[in-house]
Amino acid sequence: MKTIHILGLGAGDLEQLPLGVYRKLLQYKGTIYTRTLDHPVVEDLQSEGVEFSSFDEVYKQHDGFVDVYETIVEQLIEKEEDVLYVVPGHPMLAERTVQLLIEARDAGTIELVIEGGQSFLDATFQALEIDPIEGFQFFDALDVQPAHLQLMNHTIFCQVYDTMVASELKLMLLEDLSPDYPVTIVTAAGSKGQRLTTVPLEELDRSVEVNNLTSVYVPPVQEDQLNHQFFRLREVIRRLRAPGGCPWDQKQTHESLREYLIEEAYEFIDAVNREDDDNMIEELGDVLLQVMLHSQIGEDDGFFTIGDVIQSVTDKMIRRHPHVFGQVTVNDAEEVVTNWEAIKQVEKEKKPTSLLDSIPTSFPGLLQAEELQKKAAKVGFDWDDVAPVLEKMQEEWQEFEEARENNNREEMEKEFGDYLFALANVARHYKLNSEQALQRTNTKFRTRLQAMERTVQERNDTLESYSLEELEELWIDAKEKNKGAE
Repeated sequence: MKTIHILGLGAGDLEQLPLGVYRKLLQYKGTIYTRTLDHPVVEDLQSEGVEFSSFDEVYKQHDGFVDVYETIVEQLIEKEEDVLYVVPGHPMLAERTVQLLIEARDAGTIELVIEGGQSFLDATFQALEIDPIEGFQFFDALDVQPAHLQLMNHTIFCQVYDTMVASELKLMLLEDLSPDYPVTIVTAAGSKGQRLTTVPLEELDRSVEVNNLTSVYVPPVQEDQLNHQFFRLREVIRRLRAPGGCPWDQKQTHESLREYLIEEAYEFIDAVNREDDDNMIEELGDVLLQVMLHSQIGEDDGFFTIGDVIQSVTDKMIRRHPHVFGQVTVNDAEEVVTNWEAIKQVEKEKKPTSLLDSIPTSFPGLLQAEELQKKAAKVGFDWDDVAPVLEKMQEEWQEFEEARENNNREEMEKEFGDYLFALANVARHYKLNSEQALQRTNTKFRTRLQAMERTVQERNDTLESYSLEELEELWIDAKEKNKGAE
């Protein structure tokens, strides 16, 4: 079986090439294949009589690097004789062709011998005078996922070989860093042509010429500059609940915080109704705060963490969307809902003891009434026509009137509840949303009352100083003024 021998040319000049590698290259009888001639060591060795055959032409034949690397490996494997193949830097660092050759060896296609060469990272660490033990990340600028960045570490991006790559890298980093954050462009680290240029991030793609020996270094970012990232919120909440933190936050429980979660959710809905994006951001933050507080309480008590919460919902979304993450095909949104309910039922492992188990008792009254009636309708406990529903509504109002005439407040409350329940049933039959309808009326009332307040304030009066007849006139006037808006 043919053997491909791989050597690394190191990161800089000939002087930095390991002696053993240098001797092997000088003593080799035959053609040495190199991924590219664009390396300082190649030129020096050529002047000493070493012959190279490069794959530079392959780069011109393809638009993407994936095809380039696959073609190079195919051509190497097709050689009939054993091959000496050299690559820039160290063969095991940021060298995709070597990884593809390893895959070919594992498949039994070739034998492979890999020997070292100085990594450009060694020279880069020395040039920047940084110690990676403090925390270090290394990325290919052509294939980096923002979610993988940990910017509190030393971070180096390689393969920043032209302005377009530098521009894309800049735009990605600007999602987390300020335009004036300093970054260092490192070119030809360890060679006679080594250059280090520190520029504001916004200048990355237009102030310095880059080439295939260029990397970009981002120094560690202070945590207070990353307050937009999730880990910072978690740290802040943990600190508030920890010894020496906030006395109010420390004494909170799941039970004491219940009202705030409901309140913040409604305030977000208000922001949505007003189409107020800035307020939506603020109110969603308040909702998230409640989630984080409950999760931290769970962690403090030893029952669950925010990680458990996130994993639970992530796993659920993947399970319940097999048409996205699996092989299931759906035609419309209705099929999605049908599948969702079926998967949900399987997850419960058994049918619920009651068809009403899925309706929280803490739902708002009108919403809960509608949901209860929907469940009842699914098993046939419903009128086919709205006429008897309207009759039932009249019947419940009559019973309320009787309780009122008897001055029985307890019975009045009971019958008024029955009347509201019947009203919700009427809304459901007409496909109206009771809660939304009532909120619309609340908004209308609020708007008119505020208009009345403005009118009397312009007169240096207060509403309390007006008689009922005068207030009714103000109401009619406000109704006319807001007719279009309502």
